[in-house]
Amino acid sequence: MIGASKLEKFLYASVFFVCGFGVTAVLPSEVSAKGKSTVTATKNQTAVNKTEKRQVQIKVPVRKPVRKSGSVAGVPQEWLTFLDNLQREMKAKGISQKTLDRAYKGKNYYHKAPDVVKQDKRQAEFVMTTARYVNMLVTKERVKTGRRKLYEVRKKYQKLADKYNVPLNYIVSFWGVETNFGGNKGKHNLIDSLTNLSYRNRRAQFFKSELYNVLKIMDKNNLSGEKMLGSWAGAMGHFQFMPSTYNGYAVDYDGDGVPDIWDSLPDALASAENYLTKLGWKKDEPWGMRIQLPNDFDFQLAGRKKNKTVKEWKKLGIKTYEGDKLPFDDDLKGSVIMPDGHKGPVYIVFSNFNRVMIWNRSDNYAIAVVTLADYLADEDKKWKPLEAGKQYVMNSDEILKIQKFSNRMNGKKIKEDGRLGSETRGVVASLQHRFHLPEDGYPDDKLLKKIDDYDAAKKKIIPAPASAPAKKRK
Repeated sequence: MIGASKLEKFLYASVFFVCGFGVTAVLPSEVSAKGKSTVTATKNQTAVNKTEKRQVQIKVPVRKPVRKSGSVAGVPQEWLTFLDNLQREMKAKGISQKTLDRAYKGKNYYHKAPDVVKQDKRQAEFVMTTARYVNMLVTKERVKTGRRKLYEVRKKYQKLADKYNVPLNYIVSFWGVETNFGGNKGKHNLIDSLTNLSYRNRRAQFFKSELYNVLKIMDKNNLSGEKMLGSWAGAMGHFQFMPSTYNGYAVDYDGDGVPDIWDSLPDALASAENYLTKLGWKKDEPWGMRIQLPNDFDFQLAGRKKNKTVKEWKKLGIKTYEGDKLPFDDDLKGSVIMPDGHKGPVYIVFSNFNRVMIWNRSDNYAIAVVTLADYLADEDKKWKPLEAGKQYVMNSDEILKIQKFSNRMNGKKIKEDGRLGSETRGVVASLQHRFHLPEDGYPDDKLLKKIDDYDAAKKKIIPAPASAPAKKRK
Protein backbone atom coordinates (compact mmCIF):
# COMPACT_ATOMS: atom_id res chain seq x y z
CA MET A 1 0.00 0.00 0.00
CA ILE A 2 2.14 2.83 -1.35
CA GLY A 3 1.70 6.08 0.51
CA ALA A 4 -0.14 4.64 3.58
CA SER A 5 0.83 5.96 7.00
CA LYS A 6 2.33 3.77 9.70
CA LEU A 7 -0.96 3.92 11.63
CA GLU A 8 -2.91 2.80 8.58
CA LYS A 9 -0.54 -0.13 7.99
CA PHE A 10 -0.90 -1.15 11.63
CA LEU A 11 -4.71 -1.11 11.45
CA TYR A 12 -4.79 -3.09 8.20
CA ALA A 13 -2.58 -5.77 9.73
CA SER A 14 -4.67 -5.83 12.88
CA VAL A 15 -7.81 -6.72 10.93
CA PHE A 16 -6.50 -10.23 10.34
CA PHE A 17 -5.26 -10.65 13.91
CA VAL A 18 -8.51 -9.65 15.66
CA CYS A 19 -11.09 -10.84 13.15
CA GLY A 20 -12.13 -13.67 15.53
CA PHE A 21 -13.04 -11.08 18.18
CA GLY A 22 -15.71 -9.29 16.14
CA VAL A 23 -13.66 -6.42 14.71
CA THR A 24 -14.78 -5.01 11.35
CA ALA A 25 -12.83 -2.46 9.29
CA VAL A 26 -13.87 0.17 6.74
CA LEU A 27 -10.96 0.34 4.24
CA PRO A 28 -9.73 3.63 2.78
CA SER A 29 -11.83 3.08 -0.36
CA GLU A 30 -14.83 4.04 1.77
CA VAL A 31 -13.84 7.69 1.93
CA SER A 32 -16.06 10.36 3.42
CA ALA A 33 -16.94 13.56 1.58
CA LYS A 34 -14.38 15.48 3.62
CA GLY A 35 -11.57 13.25 2.40
CA LYS A 36 -11.14 11.28 5.64
CA SER A 37 -11.63 7.51 6.09
CA THR A 38 -13.15 6.07 9.19
CA VAL A 39 -12.05 2.79 10.70
CA THR A 40 -14.76 1.50 13.01
CA ALA A 41 -14.12 -1.27 15.52
CA THR A 42 -16.88 -3.02 17.48
CA LYS A 43 -15.94 -5.24 20.36
CA ASN A 44 -18.21 -7.46 22.48
CA GLN A 45 -17.96 -6.46 26.13
CA THR A 46 -18.90 -9.85 27.72
CA ALA A 47 -17.32 -8.97 31.07
CA VAL A 48 -19.65 -5.94 31.58
CA ASN A 49 -22.74 -6.66 29.54
CA LYS A 50 -22.96 -9.36 26.88
CA THR A 51 -25.56 -7.34 24.90
CA GLU A 52 -23.81 -4.00 25.32
CA LYS A 53 -21.48 -3.02 22.52
CA ARG A 54 -19.05 -0.18 22.45
CA GLN A 55 -18.00 1.42 19.17
CA VAL A 56 -14.48 2.70 18.97
CA GLN A 57 -13.91 5.17 16.09
CA ILE A 58 -10.42 6.05 14.98
CA LYS A 59 -10.18 8.74 12.29
CA VAL A 60 -7.14 8.37 10.05
CA PRO A 61 -6.32 10.98 7.31
CA VAL A 62 -5.74 9.51 3.85
CA ARG A 63 -2.95 10.95 1.72
CA LYS A 64 -4.54 11.98 -1.55
CA PRO A 65 -2.35 13.04 -4.51
CA VAL A 66 -2.22 16.81 -4.77
CA ARG A 67 -2.59 18.25 -8.25
CA LYS A 68 -2.38 21.95 -8.87
CA SER A 69 -5.13 23.69 -10.76
CA GLY A 70 -4.87 23.15 -14.51
CA SER A 71 -2.20 20.44 -14.25
CA VAL A 72 -1.93 17.62 -16.77
CA ALA A 73 -0.73 14.12 -16.00
CA GLY A 74 2.90 13.63 -17.12
CA VAL A 75 3.47 17.32 -17.86
CA PRO A 76 5.62 19.36 -15.43
CA GLN A 77 3.79 22.22 -13.74
CA GLU A 78 6.70 24.48 -14.69
CA TRP A 79 5.96 23.86 -18.39
CA LEU A 80 2.24 24.57 -17.94
CA THR A 81 3.06 27.81 -16.12
CA PHE A 82 5.39 28.80 -18.97
CA LEU A 83 2.62 28.02 -21.46
CA ASP A 84 0.08 30.14 -19.56
CA ASN A 85 2.48 33.06 -19.29
CA LEU A 86 3.40 32.73 -22.97
CA GLN A 87 -0.22 33.00 -24.05
CA ARG A 88 -0.80 36.00 -21.79
CA GLU A 89 2.25 37.67 -23.30
CA MET A 90 1.03 37.02 -26.85
CA LYS A 91 -2.44 38.33 -26.00
CA ALA A 92 -0.90 41.49 -24.51
CA LYS A 93 0.91 41.99 -27.84
CA GLY A 94 -2.37 41.95 -29.72
CA ILE A 95 -2.97 38.31 -30.65
CA SER A 96 -6.68 37.51 -30.41
CA GLN A 97 -8.09 34.92 -28.03
CA LYS A 98 -9.60 33.15 -31.04
CA THR A 99 -6.14 32.60 -32.55
CA LEU A 100 -4.65 31.55 -29.21
CA ASP A 101 -7.44 28.99 -28.83
CA ARG A 102 -6.75 27.69 -32.33
CA ALA A 103 -3.10 27.34 -31.50
CA TYR A 104 -3.21 26.07 -27.90
CA LYS A 105 -6.66 24.90 -26.79
CA GLY A 106 -6.45 21.24 -25.84
CA LYS A 107 -2.72 21.13 -26.68
CA ASN A 108 0.30 21.59 -24.46
CA TYR A 109 3.11 20.66 -26.95
CA TYR A 110 5.19 19.21 -24.14
CA HIS A 111 8.05 16.92 -25.15
CA LYS A 112 10.44 15.53 -22.57
CA ALA A 113 13.36 15.88 -24.99
CA PRO A 114 12.23 18.05 -27.94
CA ASP A 115 13.86 17.12 -31.22
CA VAL A 116 13.88 20.76 -32.35
CA VAL A 117 15.97 21.75 -29.32
CA LYS A 118 18.45 18.98 -30.14
CA GLN A 119 18.60 20.30 -33.71
CA ASP A 120 19.36 23.82 -32.49
CA LYS A 121 22.20 22.58 -30.28
CA ARG A 122 23.66 20.19 -32.83
CA GLN A 123 27.04 21.05 -34.30
CA ALA A 124 28.68 19.71 -37.40
CA GLU A 125 31.63 17.48 -36.59
CA PHE A 126 33.72 19.15 -39.28
CA VAL A 127 33.57 22.65 -40.70
CA MET A 128 31.88 22.45 -44.08
CA THR A 129 34.31 23.63 -46.76
CA THR A 130 33.06 25.74 -49.64
CA ALA A 131 33.65 23.00 -52.20
CA ARG A 132 31.87 20.37 -50.16
CA TYR A 133 28.92 22.67 -49.41
CA VAL A 134 28.49 23.89 -52.98
CA ASN A 135 28.85 20.41 -54.47
CA MET A 136 26.20 19.16 -52.08
CA LEU A 137 23.67 21.79 -53.23
CA VAL A 138 24.65 22.48 -56.83
CA THR A 139 24.47 19.00 -58.31
CA LYS A 140 24.25 17.97 -61.94
CA GLU A 141 20.65 16.83 -61.41
CA ARG A 142 19.66 20.10 -59.70
CA VAL A 143 21.14 22.13 -62.55
CA LYS A 144 19.15 20.05 -65.04
CA THR A 145 15.91 20.38 -63.05
CA GLY A 146 16.54 24.06 -62.42
CA ARG A 147 16.86 24.82 -66.10
CA ARG A 148 13.53 23.13 -66.76
CA LYS A 149 11.88 25.01 -63.87
CA LEU A 150 13.33 28.31 -65.10
CA TYR A 151 11.81 27.73 -68.53
CA GLU A 152 8.39 27.05 -66.96
CA VAL A 153 8.57 30.05 -64.64
CA ARG A 154 9.66 32.43 -67.38
CA LYS A 155 6.77 31.27 -69.55
CA LYS A 156 4.19 32.06 -66.84
CA TYR A 157 5.72 34.70 -64.60
CA GLN A 158 8.13 36.88 -66.57
CA LYS A 159 5.99 39.85 -65.52
CA LEU A 160 7.20 39.28 -61.97
CA ALA A 161 10.81 39.87 -62.96
CA ASP A 162 9.79 42.90 -65.02
CA LYS A 163 7.96 44.36 -62.03
CA TYR A 164 10.53 43.67 -59.30
CA ASN A 165 13.73 43.73 -61.41
CA VAL A 166 15.28 40.55 -60.01
CA PRO A 167 16.27 38.11 -62.80
CA LEU A 168 14.35 34.85 -62.56
CA ASN A 169 17.45 32.67 -62.70
CA TYR A 170 18.32 33.96 -59.20
CA ILE A 171 14.78 33.38 -57.93
CA VAL A 172 14.71 29.82 -59.26
CA SER A 173 18.17 29.24 -57.79
CA PHE A 174 16.96 30.27 -54.32
CA TRP A 175 13.96 28.00 -54.84
CA GLY A 176 16.21 25.07 -55.67
CA VAL A 177 18.64 25.60 -52.81
CA GLU A 178 15.94 26.24 -50.19
CA THR A 179 13.39 23.49 -50.89
CA ASN A 180 14.53 21.60 -54.00
CA PHE A 181 11.93 23.49 -56.04
CA GLY A 182 9.15 23.02 -53.49
CA GLY A 183 9.83 19.36 -52.81
CA ASN A 184 10.94 19.83 -49.20
CA LYS A 185 9.06 22.66 -47.54
CA GLY A 186 9.13 21.09 -44.08
CA LYS A 187 6.44 19.30 -42.09
CA HIS A 188 7.07 20.55 -38.57
CA ASN A 189 4.12 22.15 -36.76
CA LEU A 190 5.50 25.64 -36.20
CA ILE A 191 3.44 26.34 -33.07
CA ASP A 192 4.88 23.19 -31.52
CA SER A 193 8.46 23.84 -32.70
CA LEU A 194 8.66 27.51 -31.81
CA THR A 195 6.92 27.07 -28.46
CA ASN A 196 9.54 24.50 -27.45
CA LEU A 197 12.39 26.62 -28.82
CA SER A 198 11.09 29.57 -26.77
CA TYR A 199 11.54 27.66 -23.53
CA ARG A 200 14.95 27.72 -21.83
CA ASN A 201 16.81 27.71 -25.12
CA ARG A 202 20.00 29.54 -26.07
CA ARG A 203 18.01 31.67 -28.57
CA ALA A 204 14.71 31.71 -26.71
CA GLN A 205 13.94 35.39 -27.33
CA PHE A 206 14.55 35.06 -31.07
CA PHE A 207 12.25 32.05 -31.36
CA LYS A 208 9.59 33.65 -29.17
CA SER A 209 9.58 36.62 -31.52
CA GLU A 210 9.13 34.28 -34.49
CA LEU A 211 6.32 32.47 -32.63
CA TYR A 212 4.58 35.82 -32.19
CA ASN A 213 4.90 36.38 -35.94
CA VAL A 214 3.37 32.96 -36.68
CA LEU A 215 0.38 33.81 -34.47
CA LYS A 216 0.17 37.20 -36.17
CA ILE A 217 -0.02 35.46 -39.59
CA MET A 218 -2.84 33.26 -38.31
CA ASP A 219 -4.62 36.27 -36.80
CA LYS A 220 -4.37 38.49 -39.86
CA ASN A 221 -5.29 35.86 -42.46
CA ASN A 222 -7.70 33.75 -40.38
CA LEU A 223 -5.53 30.65 -40.83
CA SER A 224 -5.49 27.51 -38.71
CA GLY A 225 -2.45 26.15 -36.93
CA GLU A 226 -2.44 23.17 -39.32
CA LYS A 227 -1.45 25.56 -42.13
CA MET A 228 1.61 26.67 -40.18
CA LEU A 229 4.11 24.03 -41.31
CA GLY A 230 7.81 24.43 -42.01
CA SER A 231 11.33 23.57 -40.92
CA TRP A 232 12.29 22.77 -37.33
CA ALA A 233 13.52 26.36 -36.87
CA GLY A 234 10.38 28.04 -38.26
CA ALA A 235 11.22 28.62 -41.95
CA MET A 236 8.14 28.31 -44.17
CA GLY A 237 7.00 27.70 -47.71
CA HIS A 238 8.70 27.39 -51.10
CA PHE A 239 11.43 29.89 -50.15
CA GLN A 240 11.66 29.12 -46.44
CA PHE A 241 10.71 32.58 -45.18
CA MET A 242 10.94 33.07 -41.44
CA PRO A 243 7.59 34.27 -40.03
CA SER A 244 8.93 37.79 -39.47
CA THR A 245 10.10 37.91 -43.11
CA TYR A 246 6.66 36.80 -44.23
CA ASN A 247 5.01 39.63 -42.29
CA GLY A 248 7.36 42.14 -43.85
CA TYR A 249 7.50 41.01 -47.47
CA ALA A 250 4.93 38.33 -48.42
CA VAL A 251 2.79 39.19 -51.48
CA ASP A 252 -0.71 38.07 -52.46
CA TYR A 253 0.04 37.91 -56.19
CA ASP A 254 -2.87 35.66 -57.18
CA GLY A 255 -5.38 37.98 -55.50
CA ASP A 256 -7.20 35.49 -53.27
CA GLY A 257 -6.75 37.62 -50.17
CA VAL A 258 -3.95 35.59 -48.53
CA PRO A 259 -0.20 35.68 -49.29
CA ASP A 260 0.11 31.89 -49.51
CA ILE A 261 3.82 31.05 -49.71
CA TRP A 262 3.09 27.37 -48.94
CA ASP A 263 0.71 26.33 -51.71
CA SER A 264 0.56 29.22 -54.20
CA LEU A 265 3.66 29.34 -56.43
CA PRO A 266 2.84 32.81 -57.84
CA ASP A 267 2.53 34.19 -54.30
CA ALA A 268 5.81 32.51 -53.31
CA LEU A 269 7.70 33.77 -56.38
CA ALA A 270 6.36 37.31 -55.99
CA SER A 271 7.27 37.31 -52.28
CA ALA A 272 10.85 36.28 -53.07
CA GLU A 273 11.12 38.94 -55.78
CA ASN A 274 9.70 41.59 -53.44
CA TYR A 275 12.06 40.62 -50.63
CA LEU A 276 15.21 40.84 -52.75
CA THR A 277 14.05 44.14 -54.26
CA LYS A 278 13.46 45.64 -50.80
CA LEU A 279 16.91 44.42 -49.75
CA GLY A 280 18.41 46.58 -52.51
CA TRP A 281 18.98 44.21 -55.44
CA LYS A 282 20.59 45.95 -58.43
CA LYS A 283 19.14 44.62 -61.68
CA ASP A 284 22.06 45.06 -64.06
CA GLU A 285 24.90 44.40 -61.63
CA PRO A 286 26.79 41.05 -61.52
CA TRP A 287 27.24 39.19 -58.24
CA GLY A 288 30.96 38.57 -58.88
CA MET A 289 33.10 35.57 -59.87
CA ARG A 290 35.87 33.23 -58.80
CA ILE A 291 39.31 34.80 -59.10
CA GLN A 292 43.03 34.15 -58.95
CA LEU A 293 45.28 35.95 -56.46
CA PRO A 294 48.85 37.08 -57.13
CA ASN A 295 51.54 35.39 -55.03
CA ASP A 296 52.27 38.59 -53.10
CA PHE A 297 48.64 39.40 -52.25
CA ASP A 298 48.18 41.00 -48.83
CA PHE A 299 45.50 38.90 -47.12
CA GLN A 300 44.61 41.85 -44.90
CA LEU A 301 42.89 43.37 -47.94
CA ALA A 302 40.34 40.53 -48.04
CA GLY A 303 36.91 40.73 -46.43
CA ARG A 304 33.41 41.86 -47.44
CA LYS A 305 33.83 45.18 -45.65
CA LYS A 306 36.99 46.10 -47.57
CA ASN A 307 35.86 47.53 -50.89
CA LYS A 308 37.93 48.69 -53.83
CA THR A 309 37.08 49.50 -57.42
CA VAL A 310 37.66 46.87 -60.08
CA LYS A 311 40.38 49.14 -61.46
CA GLU A 312 42.18 49.08 -58.11
CA TRP A 313 41.88 45.31 -57.84
CA LYS A 314 43.34 44.93 -61.31
CA LYS A 315 46.35 46.99 -60.29
CA LEU A 316 46.87 44.66 -57.35
CA GLY A 317 47.09 41.73 -59.74
CA ILE A 318 43.59 40.21 -59.35
CA LYS A 319 42.54 38.13 -62.38
CA THR A 320 39.77 35.70 -63.28
CA TYR A 321 40.24 32.10 -62.15
CA GLU A 322 41.35 31.30 -65.70
CA GLY A 323 43.98 34.06 -65.58
CA ASP A 324 42.22 36.70 -67.71
CA LYS A 325 41.43 40.34 -66.97
CA LEU A 326 38.39 41.01 -64.79
CA PRO A 327 35.42 41.56 -67.17
CA PHE A 328 33.68 44.20 -65.03
CA ASP A 329 33.32 47.96 -65.23
CA ASP A 330 36.39 49.63 -63.71
CA ASP A 331 34.30 51.84 -61.43
CA LEU A 332 32.34 48.97 -59.90
CA LYS A 333 33.21 48.45 -56.22
CA GLY A 334 33.69 45.01 -54.76
CA SER A 335 35.46 42.89 -52.17
CA VAL A 336 37.70 39.84 -52.16
CA ILE A 337 36.51 36.97 -49.96
CA MET A 338 38.28 33.76 -48.96
CA PRO A 339 35.72 31.51 -47.23
CA ASP A 340 38.27 28.70 -46.79
CA GLY A 341 41.38 30.84 -46.51
CA HIS A 342 43.94 31.47 -49.23
CA LYS A 343 44.22 27.76 -50.05
CA GLY A 344 40.55 27.44 -50.94
CA PRO A 345 38.37 29.08 -53.63
CA VAL A 346 38.66 32.90 -53.70
CA TYR A 347 36.04 35.32 -55.09
CA ILE A 348 35.47 38.94 -55.95
CA VAL A 349 31.92 39.91 -54.92
CA PHE A 350 29.72 42.93 -55.46
CA SER A 351 26.57 44.44 -53.97
CA ASN A 352 24.13 41.72 -55.06
CA PHE A 353 26.20 39.03 -53.38
CA ASN A 354 25.77 40.96 -50.13
CA ARG A 355 21.99 40.95 -50.72
CA VAL A 356 22.13 37.15 -50.86
CA MET A 357 24.09 37.20 -47.61
CA ILE A 358 21.19 39.04 -45.93
CA TRP A 359 18.89 36.19 -46.94
CA ASN A 360 21.28 33.73 -45.25
CA ARG A 361 24.43 34.97 -43.50
CA SER A 362 26.77 32.32 -44.82
CA ASP A 363 29.44 32.78 -47.47
CA ASN A 364 29.03 29.18 -48.58
CA TYR A 365 25.25 29.49 -48.89
CA ALA A 366 25.57 32.64 -50.98
CA ILE A 367 28.21 31.05 -53.23
CA ALA A 368 25.94 28.03 -53.77
CA VAL A 369 22.99 30.27 -54.77
CA VAL A 370 24.95 32.42 -57.23
CA THR A 371 26.79 29.41 -58.67
CA LEU A 372 23.50 27.66 -59.42
CA ALA A 373 22.07 30.92 -60.82
CA ASP A 374 24.99 31.13 -63.26
CA TYR A 375 24.34 27.58 -64.48
CA LEU A 376 20.64 28.34 -64.97
CA ALA A 377 21.34 31.54 -66.91
CA ASP A 378 23.75 29.83 -69.32
CA GLU A 379 22.36 26.60 -70.77
CA ASP A 380 25.62 25.93 -72.60
CA LYS A 381 27.68 25.99 -69.43
CA LYS A 382 28.65 22.41 -68.64
CA TRP A 383 28.26 21.39 -65.03
CA LYS A 384 31.32 20.36 -63.09
CA PRO A 385 31.95 20.06 -59.36
CA LEU A 386 33.74 22.88 -57.58
CA GLU A 387 37.37 21.90 -57.11
CA ALA A 388 38.38 21.40 -53.51
CA GLY A 389 41.29 23.46 -52.25
CA LYS A 390 44.26 22.22 -50.25
CA GLN A 391 43.08 23.78 -47.02
CA TYR A 392 43.12 21.92 -43.70
CA VAL A 393 39.62 20.75 -42.74
CA MET A 394 38.92 21.81 -39.16
CA ASN A 395 36.60 20.08 -36.74
CA SER A 396 34.57 21.75 -34.00
CA ASP A 397 36.89 20.58 -31.19
CA GLU A 398 39.87 22.24 -32.88
CA ILE A 399 37.98 25.49 -33.34
CA LEU A 400 36.92 25.37 -29.70
CA LYS A 401 40.57 24.90 -28.74
CA ILE A 402 41.53 28.04 -30.68
CA GLN A 403 38.68 30.03 -29.10
CA LYS A 404 39.73 29.02 -25.58
CA PHE A 405 43.37 29.81 -26.29
CA SER A 406 42.46 33.25 -27.65
CA ASN A 407 40.29 34.06 -24.63
CA ARG A 408 43.05 32.92 -22.28
CA MET A 409 45.74 34.95 -24.02
CA ASN A 410 43.96 38.12 -25.06
CA GLY A 411 41.45 38.65 -22.30
CA LYS A 412 38.89 39.52 -24.97
CA LYS A 413 36.09 37.01 -24.62
CA ILE A 414 34.59 35.45 -27.69
CA LYS A 415 31.93 32.76 -27.59
CA GLU A 416 33.40 29.29 -27.10
CA ASP A 417 31.04 27.29 -29.29
CA GLY A 418 33.31 25.43 -31.72
CA ARG A 419 31.92 27.36 -34.68
CA LEU A 420 33.93 29.32 -37.20
CA GLY A 421 31.98 32.57 -37.30
CA SER A 422 33.16 36.04 -38.26
CA GLU A 423 34.27 36.87 -34.71
CA THR A 424 36.34 33.71 -34.45
CA ARG A 425 37.91 34.36 -37.84
CA GLY A 426 38.91 37.80 -36.60
CA VAL A 427 40.82 36.39 -33.63
CA VAL A 428 42.33 33.70 -35.89
CA ALA A 429 43.78 36.47 -38.07
CA SER A 430 45.20 38.13 -34.93
CA LEU A 431 46.80 34.88 -33.81
CA GLN A 432 48.20 34.31 -37.28
CA HIS A 433 49.77 37.76 -37.18
CA ARG A 434 51.23 37.05 -33.75
CA PHE A 435 52.68 33.71 -34.87
CA HIS A 436 53.96 34.98 -38.24
CA LEU A 437 51.52 32.93 -40.32
CA PRO A 438 49.57 33.99 -43.45
CA GLU A 439 46.79 36.19 -42.09
CA ASP A 440 43.79 34.86 -44.02
CA GLY A 441 41.57 34.29 -40.96
CA TYR A 442 41.21 30.58 -41.68
CA PRO A 443 42.67 28.27 -39.00
CA ASP A 444 44.81 25.34 -40.06
CA ASP A 445 47.14 22.66 -38.71
CA LYS A 446 50.04 25.13 -38.55
CA LEU A 447 48.14 27.43 -36.22
CA LEU A 448 47.16 24.47 -34.05
CA LYS A 449 50.82 23.44 -33.85
CA LYS A 450 51.79 26.95 -32.72
CA ILE A 451 49.15 26.81 -30.00
CA ASP A 452 50.30 23.38 -28.84
CA ASP A 453 53.90 24.60 -28.66
CA TYR A 454 53.11 27.81 -26.86
CA ASP A 455 54.84 28.20 -23.53
CA ALA A 456 52.55 30.43 -21.48
CA ALA A 457 55.27 31.15 -18.90
CA LYS A 458 57.89 32.29 -21.40
CA LYS A 459 55.39 33.80 -23.85
CA LYS A 460 57.05 32.30 -26.86
CA ILE A 461 56.80 29.48 -29.39
CA ILE A 462 58.90 26.34 -28.92
CA PRO A 463 60.18 25.89 -31.61
CA ALA A 464 58.50 28.29 -33.99
CA PRO A 465 60.15 28.87 -37.35
CA ALA A 466 58.01 31.30 -39.31
CA SER A 467 56.34 29.72 -42.33
CA ALA A 468 55.76 33.12 -43.93
CA PRO A 469 57.10 36.64 -43.31
CA ALA A 470 54.87 38.81 -41.19
CA LYS A 471 52.97 41.49 -43.04
CA LYS A 472 52.37 44.92 -41.63
CA ARG A 473 48.83 45.52 -40.39
CA LYS A 474 46.88 48.09 -42.37
